[in-house]
Amino acid sequence: MKKTAIVILMLCIFDAAFAQKIKKIRITQLADYIQQSKGPLIVTFWATFCTPCCKEIPYFQTQAAKDTVELLLVSLDLPDYYPTKLDNFATKQKFTAPIAWLNETNADVFCPLIDKKWSGAIPASLFVNNATGYRKFVEGQVTEGKLKLVIGDMKKEKVIKN
Repeated sequence: MKKTAIVILMLCIFDAAFAQKIKKIRITQLADYIQQSKGPLIVTFWATFCTPCCKEIPYFQTQAAKDTVELLLVSLDLPDYYPTKLDNFATKQKFTAPIAWLNETNADVFCPLIDKKWSGAIPASLFVNNATGYRKFVEGQVTEGKLKLVIGDMKKEKVIKN
């Protein structure tokens, strides 16, 4: 009995130590974070109910790690999903990238702050490299092949603007 209790306690501690820490953010905080990023950054907007979102996240994680690109998963789930349901979902799906929950309800306000053409549809991804001036917004699911191409472009030397 004592051994069982110790094993359960250790499993709880182990599980808590590796649980995903999901931060609640406002759009202004996210915009500041994007603006202040030093290297290649991918911000992908998703929700637990969005099948295409959940399909692309695993290969985003793999490719971002392979290419040393920062990846931030920004959840647009409803408030009652934060944090417990969102954390449980991320753990079950084996999402390892940092997750933030966007504490905003008016897409007419937050979408244009990310990209003026964003309709609010998800998945949506923002690719930014402030060091080179690269910025690309993609609305809709990104294939593995397209992701590799966009990351390659994002990591190239300084973008020349006309």
